[in-house]
Order: sequence, then structure tokens, then C-alpha cells
Amino acid sequence: MAKILTEINIYPVKSLGGISLQEAQVEDRGLQYDRRWVLADGDNVFRTQRENEQMALIDVAIEADGLRVSHRRLAIAPLKVPFTPQTDDTRMITIWDDTVKAVRVSNEADAWFTEVLGKETYLYYQPDDSIRPTDPKYSITHEEHTSFADAYPLLLIGQASLDLLNGKLNEPIGMNRFRPNLVFSGGEPHEEDNLRFFSLGNARLAGVKPCARCVLTTINPETAEKGKEPLKTLNQYRRNGNKILFGQNLLVIEKGKIRVGDEILPEL
Repeated sequence: MAKILTEINIYPVKSLGGISLQEAQVEDRGLQYDRRWVLADGDNVFRTQRENEQMALIDVAIEADGLRVSHRRLAIAPLKVPFTPQTDDTRMITIWDDTVKAVRVSNEADAWFTEVLGKETYLYYQPDDSIRPTDPKYSITHEEHTSFADAYPLLLIGQASLDLLNGKLNEPIGMNRFRPNLVFSGGEPHEEDNLRFFSLGNARLAGVKPCARCVLTTINPETAEKGKEPLKTLNQYRRNGNKILFGQNLLVIEKGKIRVGDEILPEL
């Protein structure tokens, strides 16, 4: 059965709202604009919904000259984030076991996020010369690198995988719980686990490692409410050792343009 790309999503600011696209450019470190910005505390450690689920209520849009950031509930004027940082303040941001060079965007952005989140917060951008290598254990060329994503340039999930999960849940959930970059129709549940090298549009990608899921998936992206699902149910049939797996991490082999409707063409 043909596997057809049905969704393209980017998340410009790590752990904030996503943007659905009809087409996108695949770059070395992932989709253009995807997780090139990150929020950090005063110790230069990254912030996510894992520590503050209210970040789920912050939406991001792309405009001609930068990002537009707004809060879904608070009566606060939207924030404009230019594509080019307005400061020369370069720091090393800690994200998991990595330290990544980044540039602080602006005093205005820092003030906005500090007010909205209720704690000292700074917005940083990853410039082109900031290279964050992916895990060498799963490398193909040993030159792959990524953005402020958790670990890899892209995340792929099949719609059939979510359909199987929703058949087991009392209340179905949306694919946005898992924050994938790419979603496809066709194929069997979790068929993405076995995808290795494949073409998509003008790009060439490779599946290298199933994605281990965390408590972030238990946060409703529409309300910021936390629960036990879907991890409770996934634990019953998607546990591998001490990890719960859902989706496939991808590396970029060749850059190119992709569009909704493109077919995933595995290499034989």
C-alpha cells in the first residue's frame, strides 16, 4: 500500500505551538525554521513543557519578517520575533547532554516570556554556524547534525499507528500529542519502525531509531491539562526495556523540497 505524506509540521520555538504546512524545505538539521529557537532559564538550561505545561498555550506563526508569538488565553499583546537576533549575546545552551551555541534574541522577547511564564526566561536562536551533532551511534555519514529538537532532525509517524492507539483509548487523542514533523497514511501500524532509507519529494531521508516518549505526550496541547494517557496504554504494548516507543527518528541524507501528497518511496 502506498504511503502518502498527509501532514508537515514545524515547531519553530522548542516546546511551543506547532505550525502545519503544505510544503517545506528539508535542510541539513531538519525542516526550515523547525526548533531553531529555544527558551532557557538564567543558568542557560533549556525549558520545555515537561517543567511548565502552560507553554502548550503559546502559539507561533511565521510572518514575512519573523515569528509572531501569542498566548491563547492571556490578555497580552503578541510578540514579534525577528529572524535575525537583535543582540550579540552568545551563550552555550544546555539541552539534555549537549551544549549548543546560541544567540539571545532580544530584551523584548525575554521580558515577554518572563511575564507569560512567571519565571526568568530568555529566548535564544541557533545560528547557522552552530553545529549540534546527532548521536554517533546512529550516524550514517558522521556529519549529521540537528537543531534544538530533542535529538534528531525529523520525526515520522504513520496515521495507522495513531489509529491503533486510539482504538485502545477511552478518549481518542490527536496526532499533535506526539509533535511529529511528518505524518503519512497507508501501511500497517508502526510500519515506520522499519523504514530505513527512503525518498520523499526531492529529499532523501533515513530512519535510524524509534522515538522514546515522555510525559509531554500526556499534556493536552489545546488545554495544557495533564493526564495519564497515552503513556498508560502505550506501556501495555509499546514498551521496549524501560522506554515507550512511538514514531521514528530520521536523519537527512539529501536536502530537498517536500509537499503534502508526496509518496514515501523506500529504497530496495
